[in-house]
Amino acid sequence: MADLRREFVATVSKLWPVAGGSLSLRKNSCVREGCAACASGAGHPAYGLWGRGEQGRFGIYVPQELAPELEEALAHGRALQELVMELGVRYVQARKAELSGPAEQSESQPRRKPR
Repeated sequence: MADLRREFVATVSKLWPVAGGSLSLRKNSCVREGCAACASGAGHPAYGLWGRGEQGRFGIYVPQELAPELEEALAHGRALQELVMELGVRYVQARKAELSGPAEQSESQPRRKPR
């Protein structure tokens, strides 16, 4: 158990910044008459962070300079979710092994999905 906890803490400490949701780039049009960017079809690009929270769905404007950092944070968020799932299975297997004793520990090896 202590090894699982140490592994979790060591891995989580490397996953900063962290975020959840999705980042998208949209090309918005404006209200100005004769806007060259809108007329050319380029529009006005803007990033947004989209997701779900306690209050429901949300969308937040993200400045272009922040987009690469946010992409990294989102990747860290996905890695954290995977880590929690993996360690949850390993935690249950370790606890079952503690409860059953050394004779049944070999049967509690994790099953992995083929990739």
